[in-house]
Amino acid sequence: MEGVRVLEVAQFTFVPAAGAILADWGADVIKVEHPVRGDTQRGFINMGGFQLDPERHPLIEHPNRGKRSVGIDVSTPGGQEILYEIAKTADVFLTNYMPAQRQKNKFDVEHIRAANPNIIYARGSAYGDKGAERDTGGFDGTAFWTRSGVGHALTPEEIGGALSQGIPAFGDSIGGMNIAGGISAALFHRERTGETAEIDVSLLSTAWWAAGASVTQGMETGQTMRSLMPGAVGSVNPFMANYLTSDGGTINLCIVSPTGYIRDAFEHLGLPEAADDPRFSEVMPLIENADAAAALITEAIAGKPFEYWRQHLKTMRGQWAPFQSLLDLSTDEQAIANDMVVEVEAGDGGDPFKVVRGPVQFNHEPLETTRAPQASEHTELVLMELGVDWDRIAELKEAGAIA
Repeated sequence: MEGVRVLEVAQFTFVPAAGAILADWGADVIKVEHPVRGDTQRGFINMGGFQLDPERHPLIEHPNRGKRSVGIDVSTPGGQEILYEIAKTADVFLTNYMPAQRQKNKFDVEHIRAANPNIIYARGSAYGDKGAERDTGGFDGTAFWTRSGVGHALTPEEIGGALSQGIPAFGDSIGGMNIAGGISAALFHRERTGETAEIDVSLLSTAWWAAGASVTQGMETGQTMRSLMPGAVGSVNPFMANYLTSDGGTINLCIVSPTGYIRDAFEHLGLPEAADDPRFSEVMPLIENADAAAALITEAIAGKPFEYWRQHLKTMRGQWAPFQSLLDLSTDEQAIANDMVVEVEAGDGGDPFKVVRGPVQFNHEPLETTRAPQASEHTELVLMELGVDWDRIAELKEAGAIA
């Protein structure tokens, strides 16, 4: 994306995450923030019940690394003039503001295209840019998790309630990747045809794409899948379930098609005799006797600790995984080997800040990026690059149009 400029007028994580991905890929992403308060998310002091350090802020670093920040009050005529001047130099305009705000502050598609007819205009929303709820706002906790059915599917029916979303900005980050992919396609289309495009991605559509196979199955059969309570084997395949270890850990077996794996799996589980048992030795009788096989596997895995199984099953041919926390993954050898974590300079001058690399890697190269900018950190630099002289910068600052 080197040579591509993105003008981002957005807050929180959903759309800024798209800007972060494009910055990871080499684009020059200019983030417009309010000249006084900055991105509203900078003021968040709590994340999932944990106190946040404003100088080391995950909800700022994750979706804003690699960008430059310019402080502009887009509600003022002077601020709008500067916004249009940046837009003239940009390839992409990126926003998640509501339709009424875009119209009121004159950065809707008509005004931005008046400044630059060739710009790609990308919108992120809760429920889409069409329909009766076009003007309804939302977050990933409402649109992605709750309304979409994702939270329902991941909540075991036996709980008798609803699980809360345990990962802040979960759908936001997935949706940001979708926007970045759409922008990439639009840039390619513009290069091939000379035609620009408008792009829309909603949190609701992001959730339904992520759950697409289950949504289609539900529409086909009228039935929906639900997560199972711990210890339950809801499949006719005993090699597809979570099993508890002696010390309270969990091993997930996920041998989707047991053909050719039955003997090896039973031997690794310390049950070689089960591979010769006619109830389990072939796939069809294994399915018919799934409960009996699951009982044997439950007892076997419960007999040894988590770390034993985590090491011992590495040579098993079938698929499995240790049930880990997000913190466990930060020290996972495979994650580290694939450069999934990158260190950036910390804004407080302390130890480097660790951020997660985007899911796309080019040529096996680790990501090189910079910390998220301080609010309005690059205002003067960007305006000088545009040819704005110091007198005008001073006038705009005095008027409160810029920071």
